[in-house]
Amino acid sequence: MIVYFDSSALVKRYLAEADSAQVRTLLAEAVITGTSLISRAEVSAALAKAVRMNWLTRDLAGQLLRVFRAQWADLITVDVTEAVVAQADSLAWEYGLRGYDAVHLASALLWQNGLSETVTLATFDKQLWAAAQLVGLEVWPGALV
Repeated sequence: MIVYFDSSALVKRYLAEADSAQVRTLLAEAVITGTSLISRAEVSAALAKAVRMNWLTRDLAGQLLRVFRAQWADLITVDVTEAVVAQADSLAWEYGLRGYDAVHLASALLWQNGLSETVTLATFDKQLWAAAQLVGLEVWPGALV
């Protein structure tokens, strides 16, 4: 299985949240994993937020950030190009997506088109999850409540 992780799914690899164990299992089972270049900043920002909210100590979050940065090279990254942003522009408007969610959707679609194979988009964002199905991507998890 080829899996594209948006930041809402990828961050669960590092933060103990609902569905974190399932995300780690998916990462282990996937043949190829990828994400957008923007996920690097988004995951770091999520760890910084965890410190601000007193969910994690700064030391623990720093350790998790170092692990994330070390594992970053294991992911295929989709660059944020003019073509990705132009498609994200259309997707944001058509499906009412937030900006970075539209960039994730455009990135996953570009990756799928380039591979000519099915890509599964892993996300916990309900709007992105629904839009991904409408544009022909597989989604994970199978249902969001």
